[in-house]
This record gives sequence, C-alpha cells and structure tokens, in this order.
Amino acid sequence: MPYLGSEDTVRELRRALSNPNVQSDQLRYRNTILKVIRAMSQGVDVSGLFSEMVKACATVDIVQKKLVYVFLCSYATLNPELSLLVINTLRKDCQDPNPMVRSLALRNMTNLRLPSLVEYVEQPLTAGLRDRAACVRRVAVLGWAKLRNLQTSSEIDATVVNELYSLLRDPDPVVMVNCLRALEEILKEEGGVAINKPITHHLLNRLKECDIWGQCEVLRVLQRYRPQSEDELFDILSLLDASLVSPHPPVMAATLSLFLSLCSGLPAISLAALERVRGPLLAACGSASRETRFTALCHIQLLLRSLPGLMGAHYKRFFCGYAEPAYIKQRKMQVLVELVNDENVAMLLDELRGYCTDVNTDTAHAAISAIGRIGRSYSDKCLEILTGLLGLKQEHITSAVVQTMRDLVWVCPQCSDTVCLAVEGCEELLQDSQGRQALLWLLGVYGERVSSAPYTLEVFIDGVRSEASLGVKMELLTATMRLFLCRPAETQDMLGRLLHYCIEEETDMCVRDQALLYYRLLHCGIEETRKVLQGRRSDPSLGVLIGRPAEPISQWACSFNTLEPLRQGAIETEPASRGSPEHVTFDPKPNTDLSDTLNCSHGKTGHSGSDSAIQCTDSSTDVLASSVTAPISLSLSPALSPEEFERLWLRRHVLHAEQGPEKIQEEEDYMCMQEHIQCPAIPHCSPQSLQAAMQLVNIQTLAFTPPHTLPWRVYLYTHTQHTHSADTPHSTLILGELLYTGEANQKAGAKKGTGDEEDKQMKQGEEAAAEELSGRETTGKDREEKGVKVTLKQQPRDEKALRGFLSILTTVLHTLSSESA
Repeated sequence: MPYLGSEDTVRELRRALSNPNVQSDQLRYRNTILKVIRAMSQGVDVSGLFSEMVKACATVDIVQKKLVYVFLCSYATLNPELSLLVINTLRKDCQDPNPMVRSLALRNMTNLRLPSLVEYVEQPLTAGLRDRAACVRRVAVLGWAKLRNLQTSSEIDATVVNELYSLLRDPDPVVMVNCLRALEEILKEEGGVAINKPITHHLLNRLKECDIWGQCEVLRVLQRYRPQSEDELFDILSLLDASLVSPHPPVMAATLSLFLSLCSGLPAISLAALERVRGPLLAACGSASRETRFTALCHIQLLLRSLPGLMGAHYKRFFCGYAEPAYIKQRKMQVLVELVNDENVAMLLDELRGYCTDVNTDTAHAAISAIGRIGRSYSDKCLEILTGLLGLKQEHITSAVVQTMRDLVWVCPQCSDTVCLAVEGCEELLQDSQGRQALLWLLGVYGERVSSAPYTLEVFIDGVRSEASLGVKMELLTATMRLFLCRPAETQDMLGRLLHYCIEEETDMCVRDQALLYYRLLHCGIEETRKVLQGRRSDPSLGVLIGRPAEPISQWACSFNTLEPLRQGAIETEPASRGSPEHVTFDPKPNTDLSDTLNCSHGKTGHSGSDSAIQCTDSSTDVLASSVTAPISLSLSPALSPEEFERLWLRRHVLHAEQGPEKIQEEEDYMCMQEHIQCPAIPHCSPQSLQAAMQLVNIQTLAFTPPHTLPWRVYLYTHTQHTHSADTPHSTLILGELLYTGEANQKAGAKKGTGDEEDKQMKQGEEAAAEELSGRETTGKDREEKGVKVTLKQQPRDEKALRGFLSILTTVLHTLSSESA
C-alpha cells in the first residue's frame, strides 16, 4: 500500500532526475537513483519515473546500471512500450569488453519477461553461449530456460538444445550444472534431459568440482539412469561412495537417494548404505540450523522403518535441549519412542518425565503421549510415572495424562485396574473438552470398577446445559448408558434426566438423534441394549502385539530426500480411532507389494463344492492378489463355543475323508484351503502374545498347544463380512488350524549327529545349490517342512473373503515371527 504523500515524493524525485546539475555529478545522480529504489522498496509507487530511469541506464557506472536494472525489471510489465527503449542499451552492453557488464545485460534482458521482446533477446543469448567468459555463459544458459517459460507453446529450437548438450562438457562446473537445469526446463514435456552412459560417467567424474547444490542437482538427474550391467552398477557406486559420507547433509541425502534408486534390487547393499549414513545423519541432528536438524530427524524416522536398531546405541543424541524449539523436541521424542529397549527404557522414561513439566504445553503433551506409547511395552513403569504426574494437579498435564491412559487401556486392557484407581477425583482439574471426553469414556467402559463413577457423571449431567462441547455431550450420553447397564440403581434417575434434556431441549441435531437412538434402544430391552453398547473386550490378563515388522526399503525410498517425510506426523503403530472394537476393517492398498511385505511361500490345496482339484503355487502372489479387490470386515460375533467348533470341524473332516469329493461337490457353500507360510518362529511365541495379536484383528483362538511342543497346533475362528459388486454384504464363518511339525529341524539334527566329513561337504554343496535356486525353484515339500501349515474351512463359500482373511492372518503371523526372532 503506497505511503501518504507518495505523489510529492515522486514529483521531487522526478525533478532531481531531470536536473542537469544532478546528471552531471555522477555521485549525486547515483544517490538520487538509490532514493528511487529505497522508495520502491518501501511501497511507494514510482512507476511514473520509468522514462527518467530508462535514460539513467546509459552510463558506464556498473553500480548505477545495477540499480536502474532492478527498477526496470520491476516495472517493465506495467510499461511494455517504454521497455523497448531499454533494449538498445542492453544489446549494446552485451558487446561491452567487461564480462561483468555483458552478463549483467543478458540477465536483465531475460528478466524483463516481455514476450514482445523475445525476438531481440535470442541473438544475444546465442552469442552468450559461445562467450569466452564463464560468467556470461552461465547467464546465457539460464536465459534460454527463462525464454522457454515466456513461450511455452512455441517449438523447441533443436540448434539451441544441441548447443546446450555440448555445454555439458564445459570446463566450468557451474555452466555444466546450469545446462542440466536449462535442459530439464526446456525438455520438460519430453521427460527432461536424456541421460545416457557417456553423460552419466562424465557427470560422476566431475561431481567433486561442483558446489553443494550443483552436486545435488547432478545426483537428482542421475536417478533416471539405469546401469546396463552389474559391473557398471558397482563402478557407479564406487564413485558415489565418498559422497555418501559427505559432511554436507544435502549432498549426503541426494547420494543416498541415488543409492537406493540404483540398488532397488539389491537389498543388502541398500542396508549397508543406510548403515554408512548413520554418522552424517547424527552430525546433521547437531547442526546449528534448526531447519537442518528437523529435516534430519524426519529422515531418521524414515530409516528406522527398515532398520529399527540403526540409532539404538546413540539414543542420547536425541535428548532434547532446553533452548530447542518445540517442533524439534516433539520430533526427537517420537524418535526416542522408536529406540526403546530393555537396556535403556529406565533412562528414557526418566528423561521423558522431565519433559512432561515443560513450559510449552505442546511439548508437555507430546512427552506424556510418548510415555503412553512406551507403556504398551512397559506398562508398569509408565503407569507409575503417569500416576505421579496426576499428583501435580496441573490442568494441562492432568488432561494429557487422562487421554494417554485412555489410549493405553484401549490396547492394554490389563492396565485398567491401575487406571481406574488413578482417575478418581481428577474431574475437577479437567477443563478442556478432550480431557473430559477421555474421562467419560473411561467411566463408561470401566464404570463398575470406579466407585465414584455415578457421582462424577451426575456432576457432568447437572452442568450439561452450560456445556459448550458437542463431543462431551455425546460422550456423556454413551458413558451414562454404559454405566446404567452395570449399575442401574445408581444411574437410572440421572439417565432419565439426561435423555429428557437431550431430546426435549437440546438444539444440536447430532446430540438429539443420539439420545433418541438410546431411548428407542432401551424400549427394545436391556439385553438388546447390552449387545449394542457392550461389545466383546480383550482378556485383561493378555498383553498386546507391540512394535511392527521392518518395512522393505522400497516402500519409502521414493519419498526420501523430498518434503514428504516433513509432512508426515508421528508414526503410529495402530489406528487412532477410538470406536468400538467389535469390527476391524481391513482394506489393503491396491498398490501394496504383498510379495515383498509378506516374505512367505505357499503350497495351496483348494477343494470346494464346484472344484475339488488340487492346486499348487510357488508363491503367495496368486493367493493374495485377489484379496485387495474389495475390503472385508472381521467380527468375533456371534461367539462360537469350543464344542460347536469341534463339531463343525470334525463334521467337515469326516465328510471329506469318508464321502469323497463327489459328495462334497453337492455342497456349493463349503470351501477348504491349505497354505504353508514360512514363519518358524511362531511356535516359540507365548500363547498370550499369540492370542492378543489375533484379537487385535478380531480373530479368536480357542485352543493351542504349549510353546516348544511338537507338533504345535492352534485352532481359531472368525466371521467375515464381504461386500460384493451388488453392494450386498455377505457373511461367512471361517474355521482355521495352524500346524507346525518341525520335521525339517529334526532331520537337520539327525544328519548333523551322524554325518562324516564327506557327508558334511556334500551337505554344504547341496545347501549352496538350494540357496542359489531358492528364488526360482523351491519344491512344495521343502516349504511344507519349514513352514506353518494353515488349514482353513469356510461356510458359506466366498473365495474372495477367504483369501482376504488369509492375507490378514499371514500379516499377523509374520509380525509375531519378526518380534520373536
């Protein structure tokens, strides 16, 4: 916005610029032009001085030329006709003996950004590409890219493109990098600059001559090149090895990104590259630049997805400094959660406890949330800290602790007793809506264990008219209904008052509709209400599935060294939804590479009413490919008793064994499938961990043998709901058996005890040959001996739902296997 009195300022400046006495004095003339630039930077509209400034550019003073060119480039679009007067002066300067003047003229000639002047600019730019001064060639190369932006619809001049390609071998490294940038811009519609073997090796050999950002540009462009042989690949990796440990974080990140792109089919080399960049990444975390530190932390989180123990020995480097900004502290705490193990858990919890009283409330909340995430593995230690924080009687800390406790008991129901004792009496300190909703959820779900639950809810109900948060009102309705089902005598009166207010006086339709739903549900009877509001819960004596399996590098390699890691929030290990655990929907992404994620081989035997033939496959691709076509939902209800499970399982077994496939073909609603999954660590898992892991995805285990017992068996069941193309839900019952005989290990032990030296050599040769062919021709019998045999029986028949369930089960088994390994 122009300042007041700007017209007087412009009038005074025009008078000074037109004064012959000022023009004759070079210093006064330059100072007057400087006043014009200062007024322009302060928001004064000085476009009326354009003609006077055009006259001022005809000078031998380089400083004055720079000032005038800044003005002309700023106001050229407002005065396109007068800008033609500048062209003659600029073209004349392009032939000046001083290379600085020539480069300055070329730069500002292209910065005018006027399509009408393009015909006057092309010839000086073409001459600039052949100029003897490197600074002129640098400007001329980028000038062609600017010219292309002015005329995007015009045809590309092949002569100019060939000239730019030849300048890739210019002795000046800046000219070489500018040529890459210009060709990328000019050939954008054709995919950018063409990278072949000679260009690639030339750029790599001259990489060290470039500055930091020049190296980054070269490394980024080289990601499009694919080596023609393995020897060439390793030659390129050898040239990049020094840049991988560069002290400059941008160069290191660009080199690692190129490494991961080239070694996409060599996971061992990719993992070794991640190990090598550990030092530079840790150094970047201690950089003086806050932006560099934050970026390094975000990329470390990305690396930890494939190498969880990469920074385990250096966890102290992620302790927060007092003067660090809140966003860096919060990101460091997210990294610390990923590095927790039995050796450092005490020190990390002690460090996080100190952050809980930080003056920044966001940092304090993040620290409390981090303690809660660690509590999923070390619940006793974390609950002790959280309970102690409630004793501080601070509003924001109490609110964060109650929310964390709610999240903790959601996945660790064995902590419910301690949490119920801790939350009593803290309702007076909860002032924010999120904290009150968390408390109400706890009182509703575990109200029978909290002695003061009815009295606490009564306080909320008495003040419901003044409650501003709709979320609190809706949570209060649900909590009161749940408490009424377990303590009706104490809750009946207050529930009636709450329903009357919400139905008759509440203005918000969401709250009113929810109250009407509960009112009509009560008319259907207590048992029906109980089925809706009190879903199945996990056994409080069980633990939960902690952690996640290491992801393949290919899943995140494309986002490395981009803005994507900076946009991502905390890496959670489970969904943030706080809804009912009755149903868990599994909707895999169609682009997920299941063969990389689920490292298992299958030998499938399928027989149904319409097809009793035995089908064998060499990989899990065919089995799981169709499971991503439509989402399925798993449910534990209606519950299946052990006796009913045994009757159904044995009836199907006898039907198949005695009556043969001819009789089975008459039953179109039955299907049986057998798979072999390579996860030998599963039989060593504790029954509690296995059962908890299955319950997280709503798979119920009924019976299992003790660990380390052979043969090892597990029986399980679930109900699936699968939506077909006609949008009609289709429900099925799936019975399953996991069987591990351990025959491969027993045979290996017998051979080891009786073989002589010759047998050992023969065995080594056979093992080497087997390893060489493991990715191509592995027999089904070998896989059966090494893997867990999964037998599934389904009624009614739904092949897509069965395969979808198999993919869920496989993911759980591999996750447990990686945790036990």
